[in-house]
Amino acid sequence: MRTWMNTRSSRLTVTFSHPFVLAGYADELPARACEVIVEEELIQGLSFVAYRTAATYLLVQGRGGQAGRTELRMITQSDLETAQSRASGFDTKQQS
Repeated sequence: MRTWMNTRSSRLTVTFSHPFVLAGYADELPARACEVIVEEELIQGLSFVAYRTAATYLLVQGRGGQAGRTELRMITQSDLETAQSRASGFDTKQQS
C-alpha cells in the first residue's frame, strides 16, 4: 500500500524595500527580507495529485529589545501582495 503525505510546506523569501503593515496587525514592520511559509493540504478524491493552500505565515524576527523572538503571523496571499505593493511605493492610497 502506498502512503501519500497529506500536507506539505514550502518556504520563500520576500524582500520589502520600505516599511510595511500587514492587514490585521497594528504595528509597522521595517524594510527587510522576510520568510514566508506556505502550508498546503492534499485534495482527496481526485484522479491526480493536487494541493490547496491551507495557511500562509510571515515569519517576523524580533529586533532590538525583541532580538531572539520569532513570531509567525498568519496572512493571506492577498495580504502579502498588498503589503508588497505598499512597500514598493506603488499603492495609490499611500501616494495621495
